[in-house]
Amino acid sequence: MSMQQQIQSKIAEAIACKHLNVVNESHMHSRGEDSHFKVIVVSEEFSGKRLLQRHRQINEVLKDELANHIHALAIHTFTPEEFSEQEGNVADSPTCLGGSKLD
Repeated sequence: MSMQQQIQSKIAEAIACKHLNVVNESHMHSRGEDSHFKVIVVSEEFSGKRLLQRHRQINEVLKDELANHIHALAIHTFTPEEFSEQEGNVADSPTCLGGSKLD
């Protein structure tokens, strides 16, 4: 199973998602390994939660991957209403500045 599939599977099992998209952005970076990802998660579970709480929830689900495999993870979390207001537009990830613990 690829890292992208593993991330997708773990989030889908842990959170009731209305929309889930895991984007492998590793090609945009110099190492060429599957280590840079963006996740877009839309769930009713995020209603009433602050952005920090939502991100902590994703970080907890992916704690092993973050500790051992992922160098960068852009997290975009929305309620269905917020996602609808955004019309599905999500900001591009910033350019990686390096500094991997794998270097």
